[in-house]
Amino acid sequence: MRVVFAGTPEPALPALGAVAASHHELVAVVTRPDAPSGRGRRLTPSPVALRADELGVPVLKPDHPRDPSFQDELKALLPDCCPVVAYGALLPRSALDIPPHGWVNLHFSLLPAWRGAAPVQHALWSGDEVTGATTFRIVPALDAGPTFGVMTERVRPTDTAGDLLARLAEGGADLLVRTLDGIEDGSLEAREQPTDGISLAPKIEVADAEVDWTRPAVLLDRQVRACTPAPGAWATFQGERVKLAPVTLTETSLPPGELSVGKHEVLVGTSTVAVRLGEVKPFGKRQMPAADWARGARLVSGTRFA
Repeated sequence: MRVVFAGTPEPALPALGAVAASHHELVAVVTRPDAPSGRGRRLTPSPVALRADELGVPVLKPDHPRDPSFQDELKALLPDCCPVVAYGALLPRSALDIPPHGWVNLHFSLLPAWRGAAPVQHALWSGDEVTGATTFRIVPALDAGPTFGVMTERVRPTDTAGDLLARLAEGGADLLVRTLDGIEDGSLEAREQPTDGISLAPKIEVADAEVDWTRPAVLLDRQVRACTPAPGAWATFQGERVKLAPVTLTETSLPPGELSVGKHEVLVGTSTVAVRLGEVKPFGKRQMPAADWARGARLVSGTRFA
Protein backbone atom coordinates (compact mmCIF):
# COMPACT_ATOMS: atom_id res chain seq x y z
CA MET A 1 0.00 0.00 0.00
CA ARG A 2 0.95 3.63 -0.46
CA VAL A 3 1.12 5.10 3.04
CA VAL A 4 1.61 8.52 4.59
CA PHE A 5 2.92 8.30 8.17
CA ALA A 6 1.80 10.89 10.74
CA GLY A 7 3.66 11.41 14.02
CA THR A 8 5.67 13.94 15.97
CA PRO A 9 7.62 12.95 19.14
CA GLU A 10 10.42 10.45 19.75
CA PRO A 11 8.12 7.53 20.73
CA ALA A 12 6.83 7.56 17.13
CA LEU A 13 10.30 6.83 15.70
CA PRO A 14 10.27 3.00 16.07
CA ALA A 15 6.99 2.85 14.16
CA LEU A 16 8.25 5.21 11.46
CA GLY A 17 11.34 3.07 11.04
CA ALA A 18 9.29 -0.12 10.88
CA VAL A 19 6.91 1.29 8.27
CA ALA A 20 9.83 2.60 6.20
CA ALA A 21 11.48 -0.84 6.33
CA SER A 22 8.30 -2.71 5.40
CA HIS A 23 7.14 -3.55 1.89
CA HIS A 24 4.61 -0.69 2.05
CA GLU A 25 5.51 2.42 0.05
CA LEU A 26 6.13 5.34 2.41
CA VAL A 27 5.41 8.35 0.20
CA ALA A 28 5.42 11.15 2.81
CA VAL A 29 5.42 11.99 6.52
CA VAL A 30 3.08 14.41 8.29
CA THR A 31 4.25 16.04 11.51
CA ARG A 32 3.64 19.10 13.66
CA PRO A 33 5.29 22.41 12.68
CA ASP A 34 8.75 23.26 13.99
CA ALA A 35 8.54 24.37 17.63
CA PRO A 36 10.73 26.52 19.93
CA SER A 37 13.24 24.41 21.85
CA GLY A 38 16.18 24.85 24.21
CA ARG A 39 17.41 27.92 26.02
CA GLY A 40 17.53 29.96 22.85
CA ARG A 41 13.97 28.92 21.96
CA ARG A 42 15.06 28.27 18.38
CA LEU A 43 12.56 26.67 16.03
CA THR A 44 13.41 22.98 15.87
CA PRO A 45 11.93 20.23 13.68
CA SER A 46 10.16 17.38 15.45
CA PRO A 47 12.01 14.07 15.98
CA VAL A 48 9.81 12.53 13.29
CA ALA A 49 10.66 15.32 10.83
CA LEU A 50 14.37 14.84 11.44
CA ARG A 51 14.15 11.07 10.93
CA ALA A 52 12.06 11.51 7.76
CA ASP A 53 14.76 13.80 6.37
CA GLU A 54 17.35 11.10 7.09
CA LEU A 55 15.16 8.60 5.24
CA GLY A 56 14.76 10.97 2.30
CA VAL A 57 10.98 11.06 2.69
CA PRO A 58 9.01 14.28 1.93
CA VAL A 59 7.71 16.00 5.07
CA LEU A 60 4.44 17.93 5.43
CA LYS A 61 4.08 20.31 8.39
CA PRO A 62 0.57 21.80 8.27
CA ASP A 63 -0.43 24.31 10.94
CA HIS A 64 -3.58 22.20 11.20
CA PRO A 65 -4.77 19.19 9.19
CA ARG A 66 -7.98 21.05 8.38
CA ASP A 67 -6.00 23.41 6.12
CA PRO A 68 -7.29 23.02 2.53
CA SER A 69 -3.77 23.30 1.10
CA PHE A 70 -2.60 20.37 3.23
CA GLN A 71 -5.58 18.26 2.26
CA ASP A 72 -4.90 19.00 -1.40
CA GLU A 73 -1.29 17.85 -0.96
CA LEU A 74 -2.46 14.69 0.80
CA LYS A 75 -4.96 13.88 -1.96
CA ALA A 76 -2.24 14.32 -4.58
CA LEU A 77 -0.12 11.69 -2.81
CA LEU A 78 -2.89 9.10 -3.29
CA PRO A 79 -2.34 7.28 0.02
CA ASP A 80 -4.16 4.01 0.58
CA CYS A 81 -3.79 4.37 4.36
CA CYS A 82 -2.27 6.79 6.88
CA PRO A 83 -0.63 5.12 9.91
CA VAL A 84 -0.47 7.45 12.93
CA VAL A 85 1.59 7.49 16.15
CA ALA A 86 1.28 10.47 18.51
CA TYR A 87 0.71 13.04 15.78
CA GLY A 88 -0.70 15.61 18.20
CA ALA A 89 -3.55 17.27 16.28
CA LEU A 90 -7.22 16.41 15.84
CA LEU A 91 -8.06 15.16 12.37
CA PRO A 92 -11.26 16.53 10.77
CA ARG A 93 -13.63 14.28 8.86
CA SER A 94 -12.52 15.85 5.58
CA ALA A 95 -8.97 14.61 6.19
CA LEU A 96 -10.06 11.24 7.59
CA ASP A 97 -11.96 10.49 4.40
CA ILE A 98 -9.01 10.97 2.02
CA PRO A 99 -7.27 7.55 2.26
CA PRO A 100 -9.56 4.64 1.30
CA HIS A 101 -8.42 2.61 4.32
CA GLY A 102 -8.52 5.58 6.69
CA TRP A 103 -6.03 6.70 9.32
CA VAL A 104 -4.84 3.84 11.54
CA ASN A 105 -3.60 4.91 14.95
CA LEU A 106 -1.20 3.09 17.27
CA HIS A 107 -2.40 3.98 20.78
CA PHE A 108 -0.42 3.00 23.87
CA SER A 109 -3.19 1.36 25.92
CA LEU A 110 -5.58 -1.57 25.77
CA LEU A 111 -8.60 0.29 24.44
CA PRO A 112 -11.18 1.22 25.58
CA ALA A 113 -9.01 1.80 28.67
CA TRP A 114 -7.12 5.08 28.86
CA ARG A 115 -8.40 7.03 25.89
CA GLY A 116 -6.55 10.33 25.63
CA ALA A 117 -3.16 12.01 25.57
CA ALA A 118 -1.41 10.27 28.49
CA PRO A 119 -2.37 6.58 28.56
CA VAL A 120 0.98 5.28 29.80
CA GLN A 121 1.16 7.75 32.67
CA HIS A 122 -2.37 7.00 33.81
CA ALA A 123 -1.83 3.24 33.62
CA LEU A 124 1.17 3.56 35.93
CA TRP A 125 -0.52 6.02 38.28
CA SER A 126 -3.55 3.76 38.68
CA GLY A 127 -1.40 0.70 39.41
CA ASP A 128 -2.29 -1.35 36.32
CA GLU A 129 -0.35 -4.61 36.25
CA VAL A 130 -0.77 -5.11 32.49
CA THR A 131 -1.11 -2.57 29.71
CA GLY A 132 -0.34 -2.63 26.00
CA ALA A 133 -0.99 -1.00 22.65
CA THR A 134 -3.90 -1.04 20.23
CA THR A 135 -4.27 -0.24 16.55
CA PHE A 136 -7.58 1.30 15.51
CA ARG A 137 -9.22 3.31 12.75
CA ILE A 138 -9.48 6.96 13.74
CA VAL A 139 -12.97 8.47 13.97
CA PRO A 140 -13.95 11.98 15.11
CA ALA A 141 -14.65 10.79 18.69
CA LEU A 142 -11.55 10.57 20.92
CA ASP A 143 -9.80 7.18 20.52
CA ALA A 144 -13.19 5.53 19.98
CA GLY A 145 -12.70 3.94 16.56
CA PRO A 146 -12.93 0.24 15.76
CA THR A 147 -9.82 -1.77 16.64
CA PHE A 148 -7.61 -4.02 14.51
CA GLY A 149 -5.08 -5.56 16.88
CA VAL A 150 -3.48 -5.43 20.34
CA MET A 151 -0.25 -6.27 22.10
CA THR A 152 0.14 -6.62 25.86
CA GLU A 153 2.99 -5.59 28.12
CA ARG A 154 3.45 -6.35 31.81
CA VAL A 155 4.14 -3.32 33.99
CA ARG A 156 7.33 -3.75 36.02
CA PRO A 157 7.49 -2.57 39.65
CA THR A 158 10.15 0.07 38.92
CA ASP A 159 8.83 1.26 35.55
CA THR A 160 8.72 4.96 34.89
CA ALA A 161 6.46 6.34 32.18
CA GLY A 162 9.55 6.72 30.02
CA ASP A 163 10.61 3.09 30.52
CA LEU A 164 7.17 1.68 29.77
CA LEU A 165 6.55 3.95 26.79
CA ALA A 166 9.87 2.92 25.23
CA ARG A 167 8.91 -0.77 25.37
CA LEU A 168 5.43 -0.10 24.02
CA ALA A 169 6.84 2.02 21.19
CA GLU A 170 9.14 -0.82 20.11
CA GLY A 171 6.52 -3.55 20.38
CA GLY A 172 3.82 -1.34 18.91
CA ALA A 173 5.90 -0.68 15.81
CA ASP A 174 5.63 -4.33 14.81
CA LEU A 175 1.92 -4.33 15.64
CA LEU A 176 1.35 -1.33 13.37
CA VAL A 177 3.11 -2.95 10.40
CA ARG A 178 1.22 -6.22 10.93
CA THR A 179 -2.00 -4.19 11.00
CA LEU A 180 -1.13 -2.55 7.66
CA ASP A 181 -0.35 -5.98 6.24
CA GLY A 182 -3.71 -7.34 7.39
CA ILE A 183 -5.61 -4.38 5.99
CA GLU A 184 -3.86 -4.81 2.65
CA ASP A 185 -4.53 -8.54 2.29
CA GLY A 186 -8.01 -8.38 3.80
CA SER A 187 -7.24 -10.68 6.73
CA LEU A 188 -7.99 -8.00 9.35
CA GLU A 189 -11.41 -6.58 10.06
CA ALA A 190 -11.89 -3.69 12.46
CA ARG A 191 -14.14 -4.44 15.43
CA GLU A 192 -16.09 -1.88 17.43
CA GLN A 193 -14.76 -1.19 20.91
CA PRO A 194 -16.81 -2.46 23.87
CA THR A 195 -18.94 0.12 25.61
CA ASP A 196 -17.83 -0.93 29.10
CA GLY A 197 -14.35 -0.43 30.56
CA ILE A 198 -13.89 3.06 29.10
CA SER A 199 -11.47 5.27 31.03
CA LEU A 200 -9.90 8.60 30.14
CA ALA A 201 -6.25 9.68 30.21
CA PRO A 202 -6.03 13.46 29.89
CA LYS A 203 -2.66 15.20 29.73
CA ILE A 204 -0.94 15.41 33.13
CA GLU A 205 -0.10 19.01 33.92
CA VAL A 206 2.68 20.33 36.17
CA ALA A 207 0.15 21.09 38.92
CA ASP A 208 -1.00 17.45 38.88
CA ALA A 209 2.56 16.31 39.57
CA GLU A 210 2.82 17.94 43.01
CA VAL A 211 3.45 15.34 45.70
CA ASP A 212 1.15 15.26 48.74
CA TRP A 213 3.07 13.61 51.58
CA THR A 214 -0.15 12.87 53.49
CA ARG A 215 -1.01 10.18 50.95
CA PRO A 216 0.11 6.51 51.22
CA ALA A 217 3.65 5.72 50.10
CA VAL A 218 2.51 3.25 47.43
CA LEU A 219 0.45 5.97 45.74
CA LEU A 220 3.34 8.46 45.89
CA ASP A 221 5.63 5.86 44.32
CA ARG A 222 3.17 5.41 41.42
CA GLN A 223 2.72 9.15 40.99
CA VAL A 224 6.43 9.90 40.82
CA ARG A 225 7.10 7.09 38.33
CA ALA A 226 4.12 8.13 36.22
CA CYS A 227 5.44 11.70 36.05
CA THR A 228 8.97 10.63 35.09
CA PRO A 229 10.40 12.01 32.87
CA ALA A 230 7.59 14.52 32.24
CA PRO A 231 6.21 16.70 33.64
CA GLY A 232 8.36 15.67 36.64
CA ALA A 233 7.03 15.09 40.16
CA TRP A 234 7.84 17.85 42.59
CA ALA A 235 7.39 19.05 46.17
CA THR A 236 7.91 22.36 47.92
CA PHE A 237 10.86 22.67 50.32
CA GLN A 238 11.62 25.95 52.09
CA GLY A 239 9.50 27.84 49.59
CA GLU A 240 11.09 26.40 46.44
CA ARG A 241 10.22 23.51 44.17
CA VAL A 242 12.33 20.36 44.28
CA LYS A 243 11.85 17.86 41.46
CA LEU A 244 11.81 14.23 42.49
CA ALA A 245 13.09 11.17 40.64
CA PRO A 246 11.57 7.76 41.55
CA VAL A 247 11.54 6.83 45.23
CA THR A 248 11.68 3.50 47.07
CA LEU A 249 9.49 2.33 49.91
CA THR A 250 11.00 1.53 53.32
CA GLU A 251 9.76 -0.05 56.54
CA THR A 252 10.45 3.11 58.55
CA SER A 253 7.68 5.35 59.86
CA LEU A 254 7.91 9.15 59.88
CA PRO A 255 5.30 11.91 60.09
CA PRO A 256 4.13 13.00 56.60
CA GLY A 257 6.65 15.32 54.96
CA GLU A 258 9.28 14.98 57.69
CA LEU A 259 12.87 14.22 56.68
CA SER A 260 15.27 11.72 58.21
CA VAL A 261 18.74 12.62 56.96
CA GLY A 262 21.49 10.00 57.01
CA LYS A 263 25.01 9.91 55.58
CA HIS A 264 23.90 8.05 52.45
CA GLU A 265 20.13 8.48 52.32
CA VAL A 266 17.24 10.84 52.86
CA LEU A 267 13.87 9.47 53.96
CA VAL A 268 10.56 11.35 53.85
CA GLY A 269 7.45 10.41 55.81
CA THR A 270 4.07 9.65 54.25
CA SER A 271 0.74 8.55 55.72
CA THR A 272 2.06 4.97 55.75
CA VAL A 273 5.78 4.15 55.53
CA ALA A 274 8.59 6.54 54.68
CA VAL A 275 10.05 6.68 51.17
CA ARG A 276 13.73 6.91 50.31
CA LEU A 277 14.43 9.75 47.89
CA GLY A 278 16.37 8.93 44.75
CA GLU A 279 17.78 11.85 42.81
CA VAL A 280 16.40 15.34 43.29
CA LYS A 281 16.69 18.58 41.36
CA PRO A 282 16.56 21.68 43.54
CA PHE A 283 15.34 24.86 41.87
CA GLY A 284 18.04 26.33 39.63
CA LYS A 285 20.49 23.45 40.20
CA ARG A 286 21.47 20.20 38.54
CA GLN A 287 19.93 16.85 39.38
CA MET A 288 21.82 15.07 42.15
CA PRO A 289 21.53 12.20 44.65
CA ALA A 290 19.35 13.17 47.60
CA ALA A 291 22.22 12.64 50.07
CA ASP A 292 24.37 15.15 48.15
CA TRP A 293 21.51 17.64 48.20
CA ALA A 294 21.11 17.18 51.96
CA ARG A 295 24.83 17.73 52.61
CA GLY A 296 25.00 20.79 50.38
CA ALA A 297 21.90 22.34 51.94
CA ARG A 298 23.01 21.26 55.45
CA LEU A 299 19.71 19.56 56.10
CA VAL A 300 19.03 17.86 59.41
CA SER A 301 16.48 15.29 60.47
CA GLY A 302 13.18 16.76 61.52
CA THR A 303 13.02 19.42 58.79
CA ARG A 304 9.99 19.14 56.58
CA PHE A 305 8.65 19.46 53.10
CA ALA A 306 5.68 21.81 52.85
